[in-house]
Amino acid sequence: MSKEEKGTSKKKKATKKERKAEKVVTGPRKYILLIADGMGDFPLKELEGKTPLEVAITPGMDFLASYGEIGSCQTVPPNMHPGSDVAIMGLLGYPPEEKYTGRGPIEAAARGITLRPEDVAYRCNLVTLRFEGKELIMEDYSAGHISTEEAIELINSINHKAATDKIEIIPGVSYRHILIWRGGSGGLHTYPPHDLIGKNVWFAFQTYDEEPYLKEFILKAIEILEKHPINQRRKLENKRPANAIWPWGQGRTPELEPFEEKYHLKGAAISAVDLIKGLAKLAGLKVIDVPGATGYIDTNYEGKVDYGIEAVRECDFLLIHVEAPDEVSHEGNLELKIKAIDDFDRRIVRYLLERLPEVTDNFRILVCCDHLTPITIRTHSIKPVPWIIFDSALHTKKKEDIKFCEKTAYASPNFFKSGPALFEYFIERKYEDNK
Repeated sequence: MSKEEKGTSKKKKATKKERKAEKVVTGPRKYILLIADGMGDFPLKELEGKTPLEVAITPGMDFLASYGEIGSCQTVPPNMHPGSDVAIMGLLGYPPEEKYTGRGPIEAAARGITLRPEDVAYRCNLVTLRFEGKELIMEDYSAGHISTEEAIELINSINHKAATDKIEIIPGVSYRHILIWRGGSGGLHTYPPHDLIGKNVWFAFQTYDEEPYLKEFILKAIEILEKHPINQRRKLENKRPANAIWPWGQGRTPELEPFEEKYHLKGAAISAVDLIKGLAKLAGLKVIDVPGATGYIDTNYEGKVDYGIEAVRECDFLLIHVEAPDEVSHEGNLELKIKAIDDFDRRIVRYLLERLPEVTDNFRILVCCDHLTPITIRTHSIKPVPWIIFDSALHTKKKEDIKFCEKTAYASPNFFKSGPALFEYFIERKYEDNK
C-alpha cells in the first residue's frame, strides 16, 4: 500500500470515528437522584476507625467522586427529628420546616387513602415487646421483619375484633401499616419504635394515656395479637412474635406544590417504601412499582435501574431510593451494612452508569444518603450527610483519586445547610438561602 493510500485509509478511519460521534444526540438534560437510606455512619473500632462506607467496595461512587464534586449537607433542620420523611422531603426541594406534618399522612398518600381535613394518620408498626421484670423492652421494631402475608392476617384480625367507624388499621407491607383515626387527635408526642430498640419503653407507651380512645384500641390489639395462632406458631419456630402495635408519626395531609410546576421538570420515583412513594405522590411524581422491590437487603436492585432507564426516556428527573442500608443498620448488623453498600454501588450506581448511554449522554447524578444510621446507636443521626454530584458534560476529567466516604465529604468546602439548597444546586437553580 502506498503512502498516499495509507493516508487515505487513515482519513477513512477518522471519518468513521467522526460519524460515530455525530450519532450521539445530546437531548434534554436528565437529573437522577440516588438515595442509599442510612448509608452514612460513624467511625468504628472494629473497622480500625473507619466507617462501613470507607471499607465497602465502591468503585462506582469513587469514580463519580473523582470526576465530579463531593461535599456534605445538613439534610435535617435544627429541632426536627432525623427521619427519612423530613430528610427526603428536603432532598426533593420542599422545606420540611414549612411543609412537614407527620410521617403517617405521607404513607397514607402512598396507599391512596383519602383523609378529610380533620382526620389523622399514624404510621403503625407491628413490633415485639417483652417484659424484663418490671421493664417493658422494645425487642424488635419490625417483629422479625414479619412476612406481609402473616402481617395482613394479623391486621385483619385486629380490625375484625377492635376497629370502629372512627379507628382502623390499613394493612401494608411486612411490619409497616397505617392507623387511621377519623376526627382524631394529632397532638401526641409519639416515639419511633426504631429509636427504642433494647430500651425500657414504659415512658413512651404511657404517652398514649393522653388519648384514652386510642389507648383502648392499642390494648385490644395487644390482647388479640398475643392469642393469635400466627404468633403462637412464630414462638414455636423461634421467631419474634408480632405481639403489639405501635402507632407513631401522626399528622394530617401536607400540601406540596406539584413538582413539575415548581421546577418545570417531569419526574418519577422508584422505591419499595411507602414513605417515599407517598412523598412522590404528594409532589405529583410518577410512582413506579418494581417487582421484587422489598425495602430490605434482598430487594430487586437491577430491576429498579431497568425500570428507571425506561422512566428516563420520558422524564426529566428520576429518584431511585434503596432502603437496605438503613434496615440493617437498625438491626446493628455491620456485615450486612457493608454488603448493602457494596450492593448499592455495584447493582445500582455502576449498573446505572452502564445503562444510561442507551438513553442519554446528557445527565447529572446526585448520590447521597438521607441521614446517617450509625451501627453503634442503631437509629438515625442528625449529623450532615455525604454527597456526590456528577455531570456528564462538565466532569470529563479526573481531578484526583477520591474514596467516597464521610471523611472526604466532611473535608470538602462544599457544604449545604439544607436539603432544598443541595437539590436546587443539583438541578442547576440558584438557592438564595444557603449562607
